[in-house]
Amino acid sequence: MPRSAPYDDLLMDMLKDEERTVAYLDAALGEQDPKVFLVALRNVTQAQGDIAKIAARSGLNRESLYRALSEKGNPSVQTLAAVLGALGARLGVARMERPTG
Repeated sequence: MPRSAPYDDLLMDMLKDEERTVAYLDAALGEQDPKVFLVALRNVTQAQGDIAKIAARSGLNRESLYRALSEKGNPSVQTLAAVLGALGARLGVARMERPTG
């Protein structure tokens, strides 16, 4: 019986596709916990090359980007916009239903 590919390897392979990357980031952004989006952005950054390549494409300092995308990171909107731009994506705003009451 053939062995299945490890999840991380499969995820990294899938996130090389731009459409899947955008859908993955959008789904993560829709979660209630902002840490989910940070993990997703870190995964996409790894899949799209590595932090050094994304830092160079975004014009950000590599060390600053490592810190911003770390588990304890808290990237600014400017950093997010630069990283997403380097990945060919951007943040968006959409109307959502408000709870009544």
